[in-house]
Parts: sequence; structure tokens; C-alpha cells
Amino acid sequence: MKLLFAEDEVELSRAVCAILRHQGNEVDPAYDGEEALRKARAGSYDCMVMDVMMPRQDGISVVRTLRAEGDRTPVIILTAKTQLEDKITGLDAGADDYLTKPFAMRELLARIRSMARRSGYQEECIQAGNVTLDMGEQELKALSSIRIGSKEARLMELFMRNPDKLLGGEELFRRVWGESEESGDEQLFLYISYLRQKLGAIQADLLIEGERGGSFVLRQRDA
Repeated sequence: MKLLFAEDEVELSRAVCAILRHQGNEVDPAYDGEEALRKARAGSYDCMVMDVMMPRQDGISVVRTLRAEGDRTPVIILTAKTQLEDKITGLDAGADDYLTKPFAMRELLARIRSMARRSGYQEECIQAGNVTLDMGEQELKALSSIRIGSKEARLMELFMRNPDKLLGGEELFRRVWGESEESGDEQLFLYISYLRQKLGAIQADLLIEGERGGSFVLRQRDA
């Protein structure tokens, strides 16, 4: 999994990130709220862990901003043990779970796994622009509709869950084809070409920008 761990206590952050990486995760640390918001906007994550008390911007306001912008990434907030109000406010702001500090590392790992499983059962229909992706039927709908393959659906899901975010080719390939597959720019670009053709066929107001061998981004066409 790819994780964002936002915590201003540097030594704690380094220790937790080291353990998370040892468990096979890719982890981006952030040491203040503004850095966490910037990385969350720029990257595609499977789960974000956000401390409430951070300099420059608190974790709850970061979560609230991301949710207002349409970011659906699962979020776990870290709160002081006695701060019940932080837990309630964080959940109301859009966090999915909370963990009190100090915490056991095994519990954090379990909660991250739970968030990852839960995100796999998110809504089957995803909306972006005038396009609806029905994951159950593997169908794209706009002014008309068209069936797509399973890898096309997973690729389109990643784009639609992360609009306006620059997604690297290697990351897209890994998250659709899996770690065991050797990276293939040609194969990825072929599937992106399929999606571009199908978005055009249904008269979608979305387009996928980017070139073979580079990064890609889903944007909404200007009216």
C-alpha cells in the first residue's frame, strides 16, 4: 500500500515510517499540516494517517479541506488520549477512524489494513464530470454508455478517484497490474489509449493528459 503519515514529532514519524516500510508499504512522511495537504493533493494514497495537532495547519482542517475537494482516501486521525472532542470533530470532518496516542504499532497496522479492506467496498458507481463509472457492470456512462475491460475499469477508477493529480506511469502500472508484473510502458499506454477512445465515444467531458513513458492526469474539459 501507499501511505501518507502526517506527524510533526520527527523521531516518532521516523520510527513508524520505518516499521510501515518494513511491512512492505510505500510511505510518504509529512511533518506539518501544510505539507500533508500538499502531498495529499499531489499523490494517490491507499490510506492517510493524520495527527490532529500539527504546526501550520491542524490535521482536522486538512481532512475537512480534502473532503471538500472530493478526496475520498481513507483517513485515520491520531489524537491525544483525553481529547474526545478531537475524535468527534475529526470524524465529523470526514475522517474514517481514529487512534489515540500513545498507540501500539500493531493496532495502527491493523487499522490501516482495515481501512484498505473497507476502501475495496466503496461505492460501485463513481462520478467525475459528466462521467459515471459503474465498477459492478464495468461500464462508462456519459451521453451514451460503453462496456470496458477489468483493467480498464481499475485504471479509470484510479483516475476518477484522483482527478487533477499527476499519477506516474510506474505507480499506475503497479496498482493495476500488481507488484509481480514487470513494468510495461507500452502496455500501460495501450490501455490509456483504449480509455481515451471510449471517453470520446461516450462524449465525456473528461480527458486523460500525458505521454508514453511519463505521468498522466485526469482533467475535466473546459466548458
